[in-house]
Amino acid sequence: MQGNMKPLIAALVLSTSTLAAPAAWAQAESDQPIKIAVNEWTGQHLSANIAAELLKKMGYTVELVTAGGLPQFTALAQNEINFNPEVWDNSVTEIYTDGLANGTLVNMGELGLEPRDGWIYPSYMEAKCPGLPSYQALFDCPEAFATAETFPNGRLITYPADWGTRSKDVVAAIGLPFDPIPGGSEGTMVAELKSAIASEEPILMMMWQPHWIFAEFDVKYVEWNPVEGECIEESQQRDTACGFSQAKVNKIASSNLASTWPGAARFAGKFTLTNDEQNVMINEVDQKGRPLDEVVAEWVAANEAKWTPWIQ
Repeated sequence: MQGNMKPLIAALVLSTSTLAAPAAWAQAESDQPIKIAVNEWTGQHLSANIAAELLKKMGYTVELVTAGGLPQFTALAQNEINFNPEVWDNSVTEIYTDGLANGTLVNMGELGLEPRDGWIYPSYMEAKCPGLPSYQALFDCPEAFATAETFPNGRLITYPADWGTRSKDVVAAIGLPFDPIPGGSEGTMVAELKSAIASEEPILMMMWQPHWIFAEFDVKYVEWNPVEGECIEESQQRDTACGFSQAKVNKIASSNLASTWPGAARFAGKFTLTNDEQNVMINEVDQKGRPLDEVVAEWVAANEAKWTPWIQ
């Protein structure tokens, strides 16, 4: 999902190495490495790396582990990964919900982000598909979003396959004449969006925020019917469709985090980031091409008053 992959790839070399702590603020209870999951999008890379740097200040050894959005829950449940500071709870499986219920996964509280998930389109598509932003307009103009491969159906770019089947479920439930095509990664999805907008070509894409694209491009969300309570994505009907449930962003730990590293568990419960903080850092990495570890170090240096109580 990032516009410039080189600095991010360089930063993720950390996922294969163990990060030894510098002078510690506190005594670590164990020299075993705390393994933090690194997922596929820039915002989570920032959350994971900031958490890693602060745990190092507490005296812990930290290992960043590249992990798929869904397979990571098995690893967390088996104590092979110990912490993920940014889990969007509307792209999860039974392993996640069952793990929280039986205690093999532990919810350490919300991270502090205020997210939104849904389908976006460039504003120029409203002239080609009258009735937007209402989702009902998509039933009348799928050809406006079609490609040679999908015609007469429209083409919908969804989240990568291992993030779940949410868009596919909604399309099937309401009978929308669109073909859901999984995006390869954040980077490929953003590259396709930028290319389409540059040439004013049609595009409909699942996307989330916080994300820098909403500051950079004139894109809008498809709008759905309001619903009381939770929106059940896979059992909607056309006339009353509510679209997508909106996520909470939780911090998820393995069951052994608190028993093996109790100080780290206390930190995990306190750690927070806001949309504004993350958006600024995402823009620095994705648009300005700065190394992720450099951006993380700047945040740590500028926010000592905020994070000092977390690590004491």
